[in-house]
Order: sequence, then C-alpha cells, then structure tokens
Amino acid sequence: MKRPRYFLFFSLLFFTFTSTFAQLIVDEQQVEELSEEVNLTTPYHTTLTFFFNLEKNHFQPDLAAKTLDIRGVEGDPEDLAIKLKQVLEGKGVIIRTSEIPNDPVYVDSTAGGEPRFYFDAAKVPSIYLEKKGKQWKFSAFSVSRIERLHDETYPFGTDQLLNILPKIGTDEYLGLQTWQLAGLFLLIILTFLAHLVFTFLVDRGLIYLLKRLGYGYIGENYLLPIAKITSFYLIVVLLSLFVRVLQLPAEIWSWVIIVFNTLKPFLITVIFYKIVDVVAAYFQHLATKTESTLDDQLVPLIRKTLKALVILVGTLFILRDGLNFDIIPFLTGLSIGGVAIALAAQDTIKNFFGSVMIFIDKPFQVGDWVTSGDIDGTVEEVGFRSTRIRTFRNSVMYVPNGKIADSVVDNHGLRKYRRFFTTLTITYDTPPELIEKFVEGLREIVLSHPDTRKDYYNIFFNNLSAYSQDIMFYIFFEVPAWPDELKARHEVLIQIVKLANSLGVRFAFPTQTLHMESFPEKKGMIPEYPEALAYEAKLNRFLKEELGRKAD
Repeated sequence: MKRPRYFLFFSLLFFTFTSTFAQLIVDEQQVEELSEEVNLTTPYHTTLTFFFNLEKNHFQPDLAAKTLDIRGVEGDPEDLAIKLKQVLEGKGVIIRTSEIPNDPVYVDSTAGGEPRFYFDAAKVPSIYLEKKGKQWKFSAFSVSRIERLHDETYPFGTDQLLNILPKIGTDEYLGLQTWQLAGLFLLIILTFLAHLVFTFLVDRGLIYLLKRLGYGYIGENYLLPIAKITSFYLIVVLLSLFVRVLQLPAEIWSWVIIVFNTLKPFLITVIFYKIVDVVAAYFQHLATKTESTLDDQLVPLIRKTLKALVILVGTLFILRDGLNFDIIPFLTGLSIGGVAIALAAQDTIKNFFGSVMIFIDKPFQVGDWVTSGDIDGTVEEVGFRSTRIRTFRNSVMYVPNGKIADSVVDNHGLRKYRRFFTTLTITYDTPPELIEKFVEGLREIVLSHPDTRKDYYNIFFNNLSAYSQDIMFYIFFEVPAWPDELKARHEVLIQIVKLANSLGVRFAFPTQTLHMESFPEKKGMIPEYPEALAYEAKLNRFLKEELGRKAD
C-alpha cells in the first residue's frame, strides 16, 4: 500500500509544472482562442466553452450549461453541467484539445458517419457531442445519463463530500487547494485505520475462532494469507471511492486511476492464487484417504494447472482493466497462433491427453511394476507429459504418456497372486514309491507355507524327458511386492532341497551314462533303495522335524 501513496506524492509535485483545466489539457494560446464566452460551432469550441466556464477563476455554470442539449431532460441545467464535469473527473477521462476536431462538419466514421464526437468510448461511451443544426452540444442522451453516471462514480453518499470539503478552503499550495490537501491527509489516516481494523479482525478474530474450532493450522497457513490480501483489496476499493472526491488535477488523477485499476485485478489474482493452495490441500486430504497412489500425483498437477490458469486470466484482466489494453486482437491472434502451435506440438498435445487418460482410467499406480514392450520397471511419477519408470537396473526411463496410452500395459502390481512355476527333474533310477512320497511332501510344503495360495496349486509327476523324470511344481504366492516373492521362493526351495535330502531323492541333470556289465566283486553305479515302508518313515520324519518346527 506504500507504493500508490509515494506515487501520488510525486505526481503532486509533477502537477506544479503542468497547465490544466481539470481533466482538460490545453495550452495557454488555445485559451486565448476562446474569443466568445459561448462558442458551439465545432466540437473543439464546445468542449473549451464547457470546461473554461466551470473553472474556479471564471466560474459561470450558466454558460457551461448552454453546451447541454436539455430537450426532454428534467433537472437544473447548471447542476447537470457541474455533475457532468465531476463524472468526467471521477472516471479519469483525459481530454486533450489537440485531439478534438476543429471542424464544423466533422463526422465519426466509426459511428456510421454520424456527426458525433466521443471523448472516451471505453470509459464513458454514453457521453458524446452531437451536432444539432449548426451547433455542437452534449447529446440529449448523454444529458439524460448524467445523474446515473454521477451516482455510479460517487456511490454510498461520497458525492456529498464534494459539497462539504471545498468549504475548508481554496487557497493553493503545491498546485492543490487547501481542501484537497486536507482530504488527502484524511485519506491517508483512513488508510492506516482501515489497515489496523482489518488486521485486528483477521489476526485476532478469524484465527482465534478457527483455533477454537480446531482448525488453527488451516487458518494460519492457508486462510490467513488470503484474508490479508483480501484486506488490502478492500482498502484499495475504499481508496478508489474516496480519492475521486479530491478532484485531483488531470495529469495526477490519470495516473492514480491507472494504479487503482491495476491493483484491483492484481490483488484479486493473488487472492485466487492463494485459494488454489486451499483447494489443493483439501484434495490432498481426500487423496490420503484413498488406496490409489495415483491421486497423490494428480493433486500437484491440478494445483500447478490451476495456478497457471489464474495467472493467465489475471494478466488479461490487468491488461484490460488496469492498463486499458485492447485484448481482443491479442486473443484473436492467440487463437490463430494456437492452431499453428497445435500443429507444431502434436506430440506434446498427444502426451497431455495421454496423461488425462491415465488419470481417468488408472491403469497403474505409483509403485506398480509394469511391463510394456521395452518398458519394464516400477512407476515412480506420473506427469502431464511423461511417466517416470525406475528399471530393475536402477536407471530411470521417461516414457511419453501418449505412447503409454496407445500401448498394452501389463500391470504386475495389480496381481493378487504371484505365480511360481518350475520343473523338478529327478533321476530315472528313482522308484515310483519314492516319487509318490516326494510329491506328497512337496504338497505339504506348499500347504504349510504362510504365503502360498492353498486353494489352487498343481504338483504332479507329468513328464519323462530325455534324461530325467519331471515333476511339475506350479504354485502361487500371495505377497504384495517382488522382494516378498523372492523371499517366499527362497523358503520354499530350501524346503524342497531338504525334503529331497531326507528322502534320498537325486536331482537329474543332462548327462551321458555308459553302462558296463556288473561283476560279482564290483557294485554297480545304481544306488540301492530301501523298501517302500522306509520312504513313509522318512517323509514323516521330515514333516515332523522341518515343517513341524517351522509351524511352531
């Protein structure tokens, strides 16, 4: 709030070197051209007549009222003339005599060739001069709008101050009258008082109430910054209402009104920028309650997108309302340029919509193991352009979302069970009774392990290969992650090896065997297996010693 006040002070100093008729800027030689008190022959002379006769040094409102077309309009013409001048001052309309046509037959090409002259079509489109007969006057429509425009310019009874403050004094100091300096001083005091009041209400009232309700953290970290910016905005609104009453000189007021018109959309932009943080915090709280980790990635992206949108829209309003830029050509050029940009950035747009589909369909979450073509790894982050995947080589892959959206993705992270399949090969000299007991022991290992699926598994002697008898070992683990699966595999395989050693089962591997005739004094290479009952005893001993001890 200090910058506008400093700017206003320096503008006051600048005013001492300018020559103005309120908001009408003229040269001294142009004043001498007004040879008659009332001259309505051209827009130039009508304008000069109106403002010249409302100056304090030659205040003749009855002559200024002759520039008004009062046909069909009720009210005192002199009062209407004074209010019209106040409206133009309050709206910050700057009129330069060098820009006013000095042609009795002037026509406005932008108004259908009508004999009209608009002072400022953007700020006061309803105020214009119109030629009637041989005279240029403020149109009857303009005069009929004076009362309404005056109420809009000086709302909430501030127009009464226009009659009260000048009674303080009209002596000039630094280019301003005494009442204007007094009003400026009171306005500065009012600004400080308003700031103190809003600070007290926000810091003491709002935060205290939120702490009593149990939302102290939210109030201090999210709502307090918004409330402070809102208080600044309200102060700016109050200043913009009361500073109009001071009727500052044209060169000063033209800059002051630009400052106020710029501050308003700027502060509103900051308020909405802060509100985005509050909205994002709320959605972040909701995301923590869901099992999906993709929501946690979506919230920061939404926050960044909304902030960028707020900045874009706010900038447009600042350019339009504050700096009086015509943004229509800019938006038109942006739409045309957008087509060219879209053609040049097809891949980027494709990736953006790919990310949208990922967030909508949720084919995977952060932390899932996914496979798609050459892609194989764990999802770490999902962005608007690409997805970051950590491979099992510990490298990072940045995959465009458009490619993921068009590809077949195998999400291993959504598996409820993790399959484990292997073939146990045993030697051909293993007797059938021993195979039966070995298969029975394998099934008991699966049933006793805490992480295996008990309702579905397949363990059978199912093949005779070139060098072995094959047992299919097809089971599932019910574990959440790959490291847990590896741990479960390790435990099961250790139990299989112990079972084989306990029963005397030998695992086969590709070999070539040369059989020689046995001699009475020499024993053959084929091991001697005990009777079938011995297998039962060995299996029971294994189940008791190994699986029983594990169950304990």
